[in-house]
Amino acid sequence: MPLKVFWTPDGITLDSIRDKRLVDISDGDTPNIRMNVRMLSIDTPEKRPTGKIRNKDELQAMFQEVATWIETGDSPVNTNLAAHLVPRLKRGDAVANHLAQGAQATAAHEALVETKLRRPTGSVRPLFVRVADQRFDQYGRLLAYVAPSYSAKERRAMTRRERATFNFLMIENGWAAPFILFPSIPGEKDLPMVQEAGHEAVTRGKGAWADDKLLTGYEFRSCERLAALKKKLNGRSKLNRSEWFGWIHRYCADMSTGTLYAPQDYCLVAPQNRIFIWQDDVRRAVAELNLTPSDALIGA
Repeated sequence: MPLKVFWTPDGITLDSIRDKRLVDISDGDTPNIRMNVRMLSIDTPEKRPTGKIRNKDELQAMFQEVATWIETGDSPVNTNLAAHLVPRLKRGDAVANHLAQGAQATAAHEALVETKLRRPTGSVRPLFVRVADQRFDQYGRLLAYVAPSYSAKERRAMTRRERATFNFLMIENGWAAPFILFPSIPGEKDLPMVQEAGHEAVTRGKGAWADDKLLTGYEFRSCERLAALKKKLNGRSKLNRSEWFGWIHRYCADMSTGTLYAPQDYCLVAPQNRIFIWQDDVRRAVAELNLTPSDALIGA
């Protein structure tokens, strides 16, 4: 008689959504929980420091120290990225300005929700949520595209752009940078819309892009890791190879040219054309997206 396994075999990990807050209970077998959603393909400025240095004044001082460190040529930052980051790190309000943009992005998101979810009758629409192949991130957040839930009749009268996701709308208004992570790439009809909206936001200086020294969310977090490295060096600690290079760890592909760049060369790609790829996924991405390594990557 065949054996049926009703438990998780050792070594296999099921998706987990970690600890969640109980909202209410519908019936005996239906608890309702509150779940955080990480909206796919976008990245907004942070509202507070996220790394090891949580004091804003200390982080600001370290950002300026990192800028000087980069200029000496002794840091792990290459020439291309140095030219991009130094003017952004040297400004006296780099941290405060970024965190203020994070608050503005939050307000922009709240305004969109209030506008888009409100029916003409005044009632509130539910949300439509579409998840990716990877359901959850390392923080237990659901990875998804989120949109107002329109009726079939409403959808027939609307263009694709009119019924766009909140993910897209945040890019369109300039408060989110495109942040496409392979393999969770928008579909063939949505990807050109993302590129177009991103290009328009960047070139017209919409939202956060009005700041010509903008640090995107992913750049801010990378700079936080650099600041933590510099602080560790100031304490006379030695850094291993993993620490020296691990502060930036996603490769970048230019979706307009099909060129693959090393992690530090993402700045050579226009923001709306960037597809970020984890190191473990590079081979698969090269094959599936028909990528050609950049000259610098070939020579590395």
